[in-house]
Amino acid sequence: MESREGVSKQDIREQIWDYMESQNIADFPRPVHHRIPNFKGSYRACQNIKDLEVFARAQEVKVDPDKPLEGMRLLALQSKKMLLVPTPRLRTGLFNRITPPPGATKGVLRKCATSQGVRNYSVPVGLDSRVLVDLVMVGSVAVSEKGWRIGKGEGYADLEYAMMASMGAVSQGTPVVTIVHDCQVVDIPDVLVEDHDLTVDYILTPTRVITTGCTRPRPAGVMWSKVSCEMMGRIPILRSLRSREKQAGKDVTLQDEHQHAVETRSPHTAPPRPCDPLQPEVGEDVPSNSVYVGNLPGDARVSELKRALGERGVAPLRLTWQGPQHRAFLHYPDPAEAQRAVSCLQGLHLGANTLRVALARQQRTRDLTGGHAGELHPVSRPSDL
Repeated sequence: MESREGVSKQDIREQIWDYMESQNIADFPRPVHHRIPNFKGSYRACQNIKDLEVFARAQEVKVDPDKPLEGMRLLALQSKKMLLVPTPRLRTGLFNRITPPPGATKGVLRKCATSQGVRNYSVPVGLDSRVLVDLVMVGSVAVSEKGWRIGKGEGYADLEYAMMASMGAVSQGTPVVTIVHDCQVVDIPDVLVEDHDLTVDYILTPTRVITTGCTRPRPAGVMWSKVSCEMMGRIPILRSLRSREKQAGKDVTLQDEHQHAVETRSPHTAPPRPCDPLQPEVGEDVPSNSVYVGNLPGDARVSELKRALGERGVAPLRLTWQGPQHRAFLHYPDPAEAQRAVSCLQGLHLGANTLRVALARQQRTRDLTGGHAGELHPVSRPSDL
């Protein structure tokens, strides 16, 4: 397919989606509009990765969760590589490490490569995890032989790469591969490529392996001036990374931060911190940096809990152990990290007990009920308190 001069990224997306549907190239899930489109022959395109030396020598690979990359995830598992898959829309963290059960059959590996398998056979990987990705595989809506890439327009692949760069998981030399149908390889005007856009080194289609030779530098980290307050609000791990980089002295001013601060300010309130929610009134519960863990076994040891937390990638800054009350409180750098820990610890077992995990809240200094200021409580008070 050829793209027209003077078009926008969205014009090219619509052209690709319409063509794939009209020519019945699209595959489940349909319609492919507003998705990374799946296509007939996606598994055949994925098989071409076997011809690339970068795949043969890779030990840790990151593969997007899109349907057309399912065959790529299966190949990574069959090749006994460590497979990392981003969490959908980065809702609960950056990515998950897929961990098939010991002695997994080919059928089980196929299940692990699906979206259901990613949910059932994975361990969360946090910002503090020491990960070194050898190969990045992304889905695309359109791509050019120069290596320019267009996604579905939400910016997640670009952001995932930038966050990996910030945590040292990838470098400029880390190869990036995309899997598309031949009709998705089009001319993309250079003027459409922006500094934060992810480019690709290899394009795999059902009929070709294209080496782009792209030398354009990829993002070395998150470009905060390109991130909106709205995006910050829906991605907890992004807020955690921003907090860390702000503490390190980096400029983390957001795209629309000053405008957001003006719009959320009323004549009767003190100015809030940009992009932070307005502070609650005195006496209300306010978010803390702490997580409540309850239903601990009577014979549980603090070392056992610490080991379990480390295995899930959510080791706290500090742990308050209240063994006789069968509970503990985990303290994190900020509320976003605490919320991520809650998500990662759901279903955690110690011994025969399934632990109760909830975000703790802290009463403001003037407790109107007469309680002690600063006392921690779970959001929904479990029965064992």
